[in-house]
Amino acid sequence: MKPTLVIMAAGIGSRYGGLKQIDPVGPSGEIVLDYSVYDAIRAGFGKVVFIIRPDIEADFKNVIGDKLDGRIDVEYVFQTLDNIPDGFSVPAGRTKPWGTGQAVLSARPAVNEPFAVINADDFYGRESFEVLAQQLSTMDAGSTDCCMVGFYIKNTLSPHGGVARGYCDVRDGKLASVVERFNIERKDDGEIRYETDAGLKAMAEDDMVSMNTWGFSPRLFGFLDEGFVEFLGRQGGELKSEYLLPVLIDGMISNGETTVDVLPTNEKWMGVTYSEDKPQVMAGIRALVDAGAYPENLWGCDGKPE
Repeated sequence: MKPTLVIMAAGIGSRYGGLKQIDPVGPSGEIVLDYSVYDAIRAGFGKVVFIIRPDIEADFKNVIGDKLDGRIDVEYVFQTLDNIPDGFSVPAGRTKPWGTGQAVLSARPAVNEPFAVINADDFYGRESFEVLAQQLSTMDAGSTDCCMVGFYIKNTLSPHGGVARGYCDVRDGKLASVVERFNIERKDDGEIRYETDAGLKAMAEDDMVSMNTWGFSPRLFGFLDEGFVEFLGRQGGELKSEYLLPVLIDGMISNGETTVDVLPTNEKWMGVTYSEDKPQVMAGIRALVDAGAYPENLWGCDGKPE
């Protein structure tokens, strides 16, 4: 059974100012998401599930979904604010959905096989999808084990401001814990630092971080269900609280409910965290095209990945 790729594309992108998920960055008008799907197809994924908002459905299908007809099976699911368990209600004044945990949970009706989860607006590189596909192809559909692609922090920074990353404590190839670190950036002295309540702290160049590039069996949905109920019981009355996938995974590790294989990659992440990042992403993709990693027109001619 071929694995499925689940893509979280419902984010608003408030720091960027617009629907960055459908902003062209490739030489023939491709968006970042085009490259992820292209890489997933040539890595052996058999289906893609897009998690979107109802209000962007038409634009999203016009930009990405329709061009995939005949190339890979496609399904759409919606992440909505009111999609919550019985017994809970949306607090007055809340406008945003409940975070990445709820996003992945919304894909449950469309996923029956081992699956990967990625962000829509991050460029992960070919190797990331290859190692995910290889790992998922050997995963039993009833397994509680997981995997993640680990990126070196030096390969995931923006020159235009701080970024948030999930710092990974990796021991013997397994994820021991993942903790969010904020406003990580390379300072003028060349050192990478992140912000804490006690001030700035340094990170090593090869510290490993999560870029929300995970691999799971369908067993995850049961844990997501239970975790969402617990989360809403604690924080469901807040206007901006988020049920986050890495927090759930970290808790599962602590409780002995899962082990997470870390699949390291030397790929350089590219993404548009800030609007000023776009020219750099375009230049990076142009360089990959010139090097032969991707065709000039990604879906041109027969549109089949090599």
